[in-house]
Amino acid sequence: MLILTRKINEEIKIGSDISIKILSISEGQIKLGISAPADVEIFRSEIYEKVKQVTIEASIQSRQNLVDKSKLKMNQIRRLGKENE
Repeated sequence: MLILTRKINEEIKIGSDISIKILSISEGQIKLGISAPADVEIFRSEIYEKVKQVTIEASIQSRQNLVDKSKLKMNQIRRLGKENE
């Protein structure tokens, strides 16, 4: 982890197109301004973790739905096969 000291109105650059500027400091909080290209997603870490968890849960549910549909389809095929015997 890189640790830097910055004062109000000073910036940190990440690559050539992302900058983080210290806007204010008060009562134990720091207000940051982040300038980045529109395609760069920026989240607070607790929001990022929630989005990640919801995505994982949706993926698991989607996979389960696919398995359930496959089982249903196989049962339909088996029934058709028995009807044609």
